[in-house]
Amino acid sequence: MFRKVLVANRGEIAVRVMRACEELNIGTVAVYSEADSDSGHVRYADEAYNVGPARAADSYLDHEAVIEAARKADADAIHPGYGFLAENAEFAGKVEEVEGITWIGPSSDAMESLGEKTKARTIMNEADVPIVPGTTDPVTDPEAVKEFGEKHGYPIAIKAEGGGGGRGMKVVWDESEVEDQLESAQREGEAYFDNDSVYLERYLEKPRHIEVQIVADQHGNVRHLGERDCSLQRRHQKVIEEGPSAALTDELREKIGEAARRGVAAADYTNAGTVEFLVEEEPGRDGPLGPDANFYFLEVNTRIQVEHTVTEEITGIDIVKRQITVAAGEEIDFAQDDVDIDGHAMEFRINAENAANDFAPATGGTLETYDPPGGVGVRLDDALRQGDELVTDYDSMIAKLVVWGEDRDECIERSLRALREYEIAGIPTIIPFHRLMLTDEEFVQSTHTTKYLDEELDESRIEEAQAQWGGDTGDGGASDDEESVEREFTVEVNGKRFEVELEEHGAPAIPTGDVDAGGAQASRPEPAGGESGGGSELEGEGETVDAEMQGTILDVKVDEGDDVAAGDVLVVLEAMKMENDIVASKGGTVTQIAVEEDQSVDMGDTLVVLE
Repeated sequence: MFRKVLVANRGEIAVRVMRACEELNIGTVAVYSEADSDSGHVRYADEAYNVGPARAADSYLDHEAVIEAARKADADAIHPGYGFLAENAEFAGKVEEVEGITWIGPSSDAMESLGEKTKARTIMNEADVPIVPGTTDPVTDPEAVKEFGEKHGYPIAIKAEGGGGGRGMKVVWDESEVEDQLESAQREGEAYFDNDSVYLERYLEKPRHIEVQIVADQHGNVRHLGERDCSLQRRHQKVIEEGPSAALTDELREKIGEAARRGVAAADYTNAGTVEFLVEEEPGRDGPLGPDANFYFLEVNTRIQVEHTVTEEITGIDIVKRQITVAAGEEIDFAQDDVDIDGHAMEFRINAENAANDFAPATGGTLETYDPPGGVGVRLDDALRQGDELVTDYDSMIAKLVVWGEDRDECIERSLRALREYEIAGIPTIIPFHRLMLTDEEFVQSTHTTKYLDEELDESRIEEAQAQWGGDTGDGGASDDEESVEREFTVEVNGKRFEVELEEHGAPAIPTGDVDAGGAQASRPEPAGGESGGGSELEGEGETVDAEMQGTILDVKVDEGDDVAAGDVLVVLEAMKMENDIVASKGGTVTQIAVEEDQSVDMGDTLVVLE
């Protein structure tokens, strides 16, 4: 077994992995960016290493920095969690080449085969697993997209090879959207997964999203742990997950489970993974979907899933521990017939978002109150404590509430109780939205599809829920009045020297450089992005278009001198792993562009000036 595991992730999943390590008597190492220096996973780990600045590409996605941290810590294994580098076959391959360090996950070869969606589709097709009509080779030319549309019809899904969870996926509704959507999907793939390769699929308009949890060892054993229903989604992002699916008969779930096992075995896959399927809904059905329902392979997630907790609650199997023991060469210690599904479980993603404001992510804030629920059948995966500052540089999910009941009805009632108990003040969350959904007829009857939230739910109901149960959401950010000062010290512990940085809040600024007797130097305000940004000083008059949240500029759509109309896209801003179009509120002429591609900006920074 391993001595020490470095967890190449942050937040609740990092803590989840560390807890599994602790139960196996394995030491833990955290990595963190400058934005995460005070975060919960850093507090929990036995030791922690800074891997770079806030921008993920310069820290959590920096291959060499993460591997170097593992060397410094003398870790003998790396667990990637989910997101970031978890499905990056290149990074997995680099770890495999490092002597003395084991990659906790599938091999880089299996990740490349199944993580790149076109290869996965080929493997599944050869294993007699149904697939949605689509391409088996990457697409780079808009003409290829148009030809596919002529053959199969619209809408078409353009998907990033390394994508997942809706990121890197764009829907083309007609030929006029081909160029823009292809470019956007390629850009998201490059930004989020370091891979701009994309492929095409026929877009199923109202399916259910069913996924099967798989665990496979190095001795040829493959087990499936039942299915999860992830059909409640917003813009392809899962919001509530549950298992088992109330929409499937036992015959259909067995067919889907065996298809997943077949496909994974054909790929020579090891460790944990999830095989995702789209199941065609039958409008007006009376009872669950039967064995003749159409289902299609969607993708394989070659990592632990956010919603793995649902499966753990209904099977009693610790999936993260199995990841670690399988990576250490141990054989799976249970047979397929030993997998029993007990009761029903749901997972609620606690996102720092305002559901009534188009699920806009919080731009800052302090957890003035953080009082999670408890009781029978209630599990909380988080990395928070009261008084923490909200870190807004990454995903907006701050915790996961997982509830188990003897059946779905009890699970819903218990979930309502737990959500009522869950008290968070100082930032907005989507807890009111979850409470609404647990009383929604479509969800309670399990007749919703992946399009229900985007196309059918009355948004005024979300606004009413937020008004009724939203509570104290704070002012959206920390106070600008309190100064923060960093001081550096050299200390010696047991004969070993350490350089220590202490951050002091509310202290007077430490003068640097030349200071006259009259007081501290004054300085000019910085352009967007501060000293490290690539922007220019603002000149002249005009209406400024400012960043509404912290993020990174992915694309500048206009040039100086362009005439724009109200609603025209000026800049594409990436924030919380989502692309956000920054549009003109009224017409005018672009007189200045204050930012450039790949530049980091803060909320309130000026992006464009219009006259």
